[in-house]
Amino acid sequence: MASKLWEKNVTVNTDVETYTVGRDREMDMYLARFDVLGSLAHITMLQSVELLTKEELDILTAELRDIYAIIEKGDFAIEPDVEDVHSQVELMLTRRLGDTGKKIHSGRSRNDQVLVDLKLFTRERIEDITRAVASLFNTLIDQSERYKNVLMPGYTHLQVAMPSSFGLWFGAYAESLIDDLTVLSAAYKVANRNPLGSAAGYGSSFPLDRSMTTRLLGFESMNYNVVYAQMGRGKTERIVAQALGSIAATVGKLAYDACLFNSQNFGFIKLPDQYTTGSSIMPHKKNPDVFELTRAKCNKLQALPYEITLITTNLPSGYFRDLQLVKENFLPAFDNLADILSMVTRMVSEIKVNTEILDDPRYDLMFSVEEVNRLVVAGMPFRDAYKKVGLDIENGDFTARKAVDHTHEGSIGNLCNDALRALFDKTVDSFDFTTYHAAVDSLLGR
Repeated sequence: MASKLWEKNVTVNTDVETYTVGRDREMDMYLARFDVLGSLAHITMLQSVELLTKEELDILTAELRDIYAIIEKGDFAIEPDVEDVHSQVELMLTRRLGDTGKKIHSGRSRNDQVLVDLKLFTRERIEDITRAVASLFNTLIDQSERYKNVLMPGYTHLQVAMPSSFGLWFGAYAESLIDDLTVLSAAYKVANRNPLGSAAGYGSSFPLDRSMTTRLLGFESMNYNVVYAQMGRGKTERIVAQALGSIAATVGKLAYDACLFNSQNFGFIKLPDQYTTGSSIMPHKKNPDVFELTRAKCNKLQALPYEITLITTNLPSGYFRDLQLVKENFLPAFDNLADILSMVTRMVSEIKVNTEILDDPRYDLMFSVEEVNRLVVAGMPFRDAYKKVGLDIENGDFTARKAVDHTHEGSIGNLCNDALRALFDKTVDSFDFTTYHAAVDSLLGR
């Protein structure tokens, strides 16, 4: 049986161990690859400050790269009597290399080890989410272009208000994703800072070269103050969760619209049959279950930053075991959002639009503003035009003229989709994923 890294002569009660470890082994499987990457950078730095020999570095590097390959193949497991992923990796090294494997932990704590794992994990998963958002954005813009000339009612207070278009509807969600990515880019900058070398939160008497590990891991900068590096745990996750929640809020609103517009009382769009389900009692039903579940899943993601806030609120500086629980919903959140984005992208690409909505006379009154504006252009003061059209409506004398001529930027006739594509690309470029990819490839000898 493997002992704990911290265990001395007292054996921990089994019930206490089960209670304190909780789901940590399961959660640590998300972090396994990144634990190896952090160790590769750490030992390279240890050799540079003469805490490892060149020969020791070479054999440790080879073994860690082998463990990384095992993880990538899906053959890595945390053994039942091993506490966490850090212990498992060190145990594997010690079994293979003896005392040399025991040297890997010099100058660090599991505190800064898990911190760097979390930041490396978060950085990579933010890139995955960015790519998934890009797919949805492009699909929305494509649909906006495809249906840009199809008018639909616009609503305020859920009352028919003014003419809109499917070009505007699809494009609005595309632009919302740009703002969401802007928030995610800021969160990425918070995550992309190196905490390694902060040890248990108070640094080390070893002459660690933190600038070196920052460079080796492809971080933009380091968390300079070692106390703050530890204080950043929980805070980083909360900030990133808020950014994920922002994307989820956009997608959840889109899902709500789709459910509403797909209903018979609206009939604006038709969802693909394969994304609907039937009723056990009503043979005519085609329920928008996929969008309904999307809406609920998005709401759950929006709750995540508040959960993290409640776990971490009122903790003083320094490490506390409370922080372990943050991982349980934070780490899977990326998979959950990626699944949502993939499914919604597929559904949006196959939505069919009703091109004859405005044939229904119930929507005639939404052209009243167009009539007011036409009278103003002809020379009538706005308030007089407004009163005249209002009286015509009350007297039943209003006739809708359904020609719409909106030309300003972002309107029905000028969607600015090219500008949105350019802004989206600029936002994606702000992440600079290439720097960390090059660093990781170098650590792995690729």
